[in-house]
Amino acid sequence: METNSSQSEKKQIDTARLHDNTVSPRDDRRDRGKILHEAVPHELLARFKPESNRPDPIELIEQSNVGRRPELIPIRYGRMLVSPFTFYRGTAALFASDVGESFVTKVKVQTCGDAHLLNFGAFATPERNIVFDLNDFDETLPAPWEWDVKRLAASFVLAGRNNDVKPKHSQQAAEAVARGYRLKMLEYSKMSILDIWYDRFDWSAVAQNTSDPRLQKRIKDKTEKAIKRTIQSYYFPKMTEERDGDYHIKDTPPAVYHLKGSEADSFREQTLKAFELYKQSLQDDRQRLFDRYKMVDVAIKVVGIGSVGTTCAVALMLAPDAEPLMLQLKEARASVLEAYAGHSEFKNHGQRVVAGQRIIQSASDIFLGWTEFDDGKHYYVRQLRDTKVKLEPDLWDGPRLVESAEVMGAVLARAHARSGDAAVLSGYLGEETTFEEAIGLFSIAYADQAEKDYELFLDAVRKGRMSAAEDCGY
Repeated sequence: METNSSQSEKKQIDTARLHDNTVSPRDDRRDRGKILHEAVPHELLARFKPESNRPDPIELIEQSNVGRRPELIPIRYGRMLVSPFTFYRGTAALFASDVGESFVTKVKVQTCGDAHLLNFGAFATPERNIVFDLNDFDETLPAPWEWDVKRLAASFVLAGRNNDVKPKHSQQAAEAVARGYRLKMLEYSKMSILDIWYDRFDWSAVAQNTSDPRLQKRIKDKTEKAIKRTIQSYYFPKMTEERDGDYHIKDTPPAVYHLKGSEADSFREQTLKAFELYKQSLQDDRQRLFDRYKMVDVAIKVVGIGSVGTTCAVALMLAPDAEPLMLQLKEARASVLEAYAGHSEFKNHGQRVVAGQRIIQSASDIFLGWTEFDDGKHYYVRQLRDTKVKLEPDLWDGPRLVESAEVMGAVLARAHARSGDAAVLSGYLGEETTFEEAIGLFSIAYADQAEKDYELFLDAVRKGRMSAAEDCGY
């Protein structure tokens, strides 16, 4: 007869192997997920209490500025200063520090790494269909699946508070993220691996999900405008100007600007050299397509919140007859999750981002690739503004917040099911609501903490410790 000690040890050994790829039957894998649930009840996912030795959030933010362009840091702070919601968006490193020790299920997937609700959006696939999916992968890494769920759910609580919706709706939205994730994972647990891989969320179906007719119409109008705003007919004329027969990117500081003097010449030479390496990261047919364009200008472009201060640029490429292609280069640094989930297998962090995006996203840009500069900085490259539709969470009332949350939870489940085992995860999640309740409780507690951290940040700016730009181009 086994002792309680040996039974416990056996359960721990079985649980630790749950993330392994196997060829065992689906029902067996689902049962393994149920065993995990017994060992690690959902209630453990609800816990959040700052450790006594929790890092000072202001020091952590300052540490994350190492290697950023100093002149852009005040813009980063200015964008974070808008509200606790935007502050949270710019503090993925702080969130990683807080959840990094809570690796409770021991099950990894290819995570987004920063599944904030504003890192979802609609865009055109290479076949020119409009889909809804994750669209930011700077922090992607194999890591615990629950970290993405928690970050997304907490962002909905902060969005709800930002919109002054009823507290019950904010909590319901966090629970809806978990519900959407659980129900979609249950669906995927019954599908073949290939069917999961081919699945995608059609944007028109997502847009119709909202019960507000006015918001439906607004989304429809925005989508139609996005489809019409091509690089050739809209962004090229808007973002460039012709001088003496040559095209140049317009300076619109602080968002877009050219470097000066020798720094400008060096950056241009480095970009041209980096494009040769970038080309090798593309498929053969896309290398031939890329070869038909020539770079005529490159400028710094300040994007997002978390990325502000890292080197990001836009390159204007022209083919014969002034046919434009605009490429965005974004510096890729180590994922904020690496300190807690292990180092990336890729030496180039641009390649880490690209590889992760191709795993997670249902359809990726044909020009997605990676490169590096002689100074050792890594970059990934993609098209700029290729039929993208941004979300407008500031327009969501309580019910719309909940509707959007459930859809994004389902989208996140699709992303995780492409690299993880849906049967194991579904077995763990179960068919009751305890998972949703746990994520809801965590999200409320973490949103409270994010607001406290925001007040510390606000105080640091007021006292002059941190300089925030008023015109932050956001």
